[in-house]
Amino acid sequence: MDSITVHGNGPLHGSIPVSGAKNSAIKLMAASILTDQTLLLTNMPRLADTKFLGRLLQQFGITVTENGYGADQETLFDAREITSSFAPYDLVRQMRASFNVLGPLLARTGHAKVSLPGGCTIGARPVDLHIDALTRLGALIELDEGYVSATAPRGLIGAEIEFPFVSVGATEHTLMAATLARGTTVLRRAAREPEIGDLARCLVMMGAKIEGIDTDTLTIEGVTSLNGGEWSVIPDRIEMGSYACAAAMAGGEVRLTRSRPELITALTDRMVEAGVEIIPTEDGVIVKRDPAQRLKAVNVATEVYPGFATDLQAQFMALMTTADGVSVIHENIFENRFMHAPELMRLGAEISVHAGEAHVTGVEKLKGAPVMATDLRASVSLVIAGLVAEGETNIGRVYHLDRGFERLEEKLGACGADIRRVKGPPVEGPGDDH
Repeated sequence: MDSITVHGNGPLHGSIPVSGAKNSAIKLMAASILTDQTLLLTNMPRLADTKFLGRLLQQFGITVTENGYGADQETLFDAREITSSFAPYDLVRQMRASFNVLGPLLARTGHAKVSLPGGCTIGARPVDLHIDALTRLGALIELDEGYVSATAPRGLIGAEIEFPFVSVGATEHTLMAATLARGTTVLRRAAREPEIGDLARCLVMMGAKIEGIDTDTLTIEGVTSLNGGEWSVIPDRIEMGSYACAAAMAGGEVRLTRSRPELITALTDRMVEAGVEIIPTEDGVIVKRDPAQRLKAVNVATEVYPGFATDLQAQFMALMTTADGVSVIHENIFENRFMHAPELMRLGAEISVHAGEAHVTGVEKLKGAPVMATDLRASVSLVIAGLVAEGETNIGRVYHLDRGFERLEEKLGACGADIRRVKGPPVEGPGDDH
């Protein structure tokens, strides 16, 4: 099991290229099931999660070919023949989002058997909405011994579906299935995350008919088949926000390239309020702060997009640990997403948690200590804190981090951070998808 060691060693200066979005890439990969032609995804991140899903697609007979490095990374998917529509537990358990192959398999082949994904460390995320939506589209579904068996012998049929609450996964899943359903499907109270817009636009490129992209009502006119094509994955707004917090924490000046700062204005507005300079550029943003000037405490509350992202809550909490004053952080998306707080407290942070609210009282300095990552975003929050902690911070269980951050040590190291990976035996286990 690898660990990462960080020594606090002053401000950061340099440039960090932002990778393609993990939360978009994995759904675009699932969309390759919908066509018997090849789909080429460029700006593809190389992550544990994309590798997990690649193995699952190969289980179905899909050829997955990776090429290039860095800015030239791309993956080609050839699903001309689906030889199996069975997704076993041993593969699905490694990443919850892999459950979203159910709808595309059902739409393409008329049948599928997919394992339920199991638990998640950051809270309950049931798949009831997914199953209910597919049932509304005409699927016959049975649950048996931890598996979902679904058939649509006459094909899926369009329907009007209003989700009881906003769900990113259910919106994406139903959207993919509906592209090949007969008739019209209307999705109300749909999630509006940029990754959903990216998926929808890729599907349109493939021949789908979708209206209302980037709104909470999506209208899909089903087609008989989809084409292949080429699509570039959007920049990862969570990676961008994480490095913005890292630059603000350490101070200095860092240019984030190949990024879209308009996707994280809920974060950058709070950062400006705290005393960070955010300077737009042609291909991204510059994050600048005088390390001699202490940040100001700022309150935040997580919300669905375009509100403050829950996936940036841990990183912002790390930023507030040395701010002047008390920051109140409300977590409104997941019920168990403050597990990083005790680990930050091991570094000297003063944090009190009551249900879905955390109070962070800024301290003058943090001190290095052994800490443990509890989920993907928590792991990077500990790296951010370690950038300013005196002495050595050793972060264990960073396989969580590898699910969503590509070449993190290389990117931060290029800006002057004293960070290195300590190799250990490989780990493959269930984890969160955020």
